[in-house]
Amino acid sequence: MASVAINMDENSIRGDHTESSMIDSRLHECVRQDNIEAFKTRVQTHSAEEMLVSPCGNTLLHVAVSYGSDKITSYLAEEFPSLITTQNSQEDTVLHLAARRGKHSHIIKSLVESNPCLMRKANTKGNTPLHDAVIKGNRGLAIFLASKDPEVSYYNNNNGKSPLYLAVENDKKNGILDDLLKSGAPIPIYREDGDALPKGKSPVHAAIERRDTDILLKIEKAKPELLRLTERELGNSLHDASSIGFLEGVQFLLQKLRDGAYETNLQGNYPIHLACKSHSVDVVKEYLDILPYAEEFINKKGQIWKLQCD
Repeated sequence: MASVAINMDENSIRGDHTESSMIDSRLHECVRQDNIEAFKTRVQTHSAEEMLVSPCGNTLLHVAVSYGSDKITSYLAEEFPSLITTQNSQEDTVLHLAARRGKHSHIIKSLVESNPCLMRKANTKGNTPLHDAVIKGNRGLAIFLASKDPEVSYYNNNNGKSPLYLAVENDKKNGILDDLLKSGAPIPIYREDGDALPKGKSPVHAAIERRDTDILLKIEKAKPELLRLTERELGNSLHDASSIGFLEGVQFLLQKLRDGAYETNLQGNYPIHLACKSHSVDVVKEYLDILPYAEEFINKKGQIWKLQCD
């Protein structure tokens, strides 16, 4: 086959393309049908500029992956390896598209194994392919990606949500949470103002928002250290559950980290202060059962917790 030279100044193709640079419609049809013989014949008559991009910046490899055209995907990856890491106008790689289209074939896995950098590339939303696989319920690919690079389970997108956080949000839809919790990556921690904090939103926060003690139990069994992480604004898990009056959550968490009841958040409030603010009488009673000298729990403003109930 005659070689086709591909000249790209950057590894990312943007969306400002002229009509002459668009993918030939007949070439596009070959990709859709995974007609490798017709594709090879057609490709030889085109320059790189005539076949590289679609209006949204997708290369032919993006298109082939989107349609699950494994023969053409394999051919393009071998002949034009620079396309494998090329990003479109939304900064999606071919792996992002595979994740969103439910693809996890042997060819896709081979691309990942030969180009592990794909797993950590983020698009304009800050999503890695694992984020997209979790969002779309592409369990096969999500399991594979998490097994190859477990740390990505904790990478945050532009909304501060990791794949693990999203898996909690979507647990009832696709069941990926259990698989991600089994990943062996240590939980990434950074230090700020002397405190150990997780980057982004904790998956425990997502479980509390859902008022789901079953998910809290899953997290506690698989990664109990997640229960003890704090978030800069929210405080610890007990602050979080108390702020929404989540009685079952508070009861569960008090069994696992009772000392959290003695910690303050950024505003200097103890969990009992937030329980009062949310007018959660039953939650307040839980704290009164365990806190000695409860009236001595005063926040930064010098307020006794009872004042928050007014």
